[in-house]
Amino acid sequence: MLLAGAGGALYYKLNGNIKTFDQDAVSKDRPPEAAADADGNKPVNILLIGSDSRGAGNSDLGGGDSEGARSDTTILLHVYADHKHAVGISIPRNTLTAIPPCKLPDGTWSKERKGEAVLFNAAFSVGGTSEGNPACTQNTVEKITGIRINHTIVVDFSGFAAMTKAVNGVDICLPKAIYEGDINPKLHKKGQEVLPVGRQKVEGQKALDYVRLRYGIGDGSDIGRMKRQQAFMSSMISTVKKQGLNPTTLLPLADAATKSLRVDQGLDSVDKLMSLALSLKNIDMHDLKFVTPPWRFSGENLELVDADAKKLWDAIKADRTLDGQNATGQQSDAPATQAPALPPPPAATQATPTVPPAATTPATSNRNIKVAVYNGTVASGMAGKAAEQLKAAKFMVTKAGTAASTKYTTTVIEYGSGQKANAEKVAAFFPGATVEAATAAGIVVYVGKDFAVANGGAAAVSGETPSAAPSAAPSAAPAPEPLPSSITDDARSADDDICAKTTYG
Repeated sequence: MLLAGAGGALYYKLNGNIKTFDQDAVSKDRPPEAAADADGNKPVNILLIGSDSRGAGNSDLGGGDSEGARSDTTILLHVYADHKHAVGISIPRNTLTAIPPCKLPDGTWSKERKGEAVLFNAAFSVGGTSEGNPACTQNTVEKITGIRINHTIVVDFSGFAAMTKAVNGVDICLPKAIYEGDINPKLHKKGQEVLPVGRQKVEGQKALDYVRLRYGIGDGSDIGRMKRQQAFMSSMISTVKKQGLNPTTLLPLADAATKSLRVDQGLDSVDKLMSLALSLKNIDMHDLKFVTPPWRFSGENLELVDADAKKLWDAIKADRTLDGQNATGQQSDAPATQAPALPPPPAATQATPTVPPAATTPATSNRNIKVAVYNGTVASGMAGKAAEQLKAAKFMVTKAGTAASTKYTTTVIEYGSGQKANAEKVAAFFPGATVEAATAAGIVVYVGKDFAVANGGAAAVSGETPSAAPSAAPSAAPAPEPLPSSITDDARSADDDICAKTTYG
């Protein structure tokens, strides 16, 4: 009873800590909600805002040098519908952009702001309150991206510092030592060393110094600082996951965070926050990416390269990962329009059948092998059956859909650079399959008539009639354009070395 009472007291304490912002301040002119996939799963878009408010003791930790509050850091976190992939998009605070109408403290709405002097982080300061205006930042992000935000979370400096202490510090890495003068250029002197060169663990004030650092490293631009913030987020998430996404780990973290947390009304309880956190537990660190939308300098500030940024927003809205995977969740056989455009299947004489013995492929070695599966026949459900067999053998199936052609006589397995050995492991589960090199990355299985006959689809493929194909399925939107190399080459995986990609210029 004492333990239950203590737990209940903590629960009510945490609930009491949580502050929400006015949901009526969210614009009525919003992007549409994402549609559910075949299994009813939806992606989740979470806007993470770091506030530089001077209120609540933040000035002692390095809060803003003026009244009010601005968004020191803004990351749009897209959790794909499969809840196994996610991407965090850092929006530069000094991006030139228009700020749509936003609700003011007196209940009226501001006019749209645009022009050469309007920066993205000014959205958070609309209204001039010490708590900031997260709804205005949300409105601005939705207007820039065309992506509907499901949840918004604001953490100020004291909350951030407390969270880093709650996880017993976060690992970082610096290519050179950082001094007092780098953190506060107004000192006009080098000062004492604050952060040494190399790997180290930081918490509290030193963690803040790291994520806010601009000078003394790289070119002093906000781009380098965002790279370090992405590295820090990766390291902190890795730290939490290693300790375990469970109440024992999350409650102390929640106790630290909720003291300085403002959220939308959809996250107004500990239960809802915990549920959101636990829903992310199946995301592998390699499948959590961080990127910055394509940008260019405009004087001292930045502007987005609209054509390239649009490709990123379109990929997010289509639930495509940075490497083009469809992460809308595992489906049986998706509409044919979702499959990549492919040439007709090769004749059986053009490749040599490869039949490695299945018994020689230990399942434990398959866990990191990603495979996409497409049904190349008119028999429905074959991609789903093949995917289930591969998952039973511990392969990581990333997609199950319908191929552009339904005339594959034999099963074909294509592999990209460096994937031949893995493709042969996959082939062990498809007797008579052919294994071929391809220009596209990864491993793709095109299920043929041979597999269909062996798995209950003989009647459908006997006449090769297109009527049995899933052509009556509803049309899907065309696949978005491939992302430019300025995005993919610069992306950070959460499992990258913490010493890599921490500077710019």
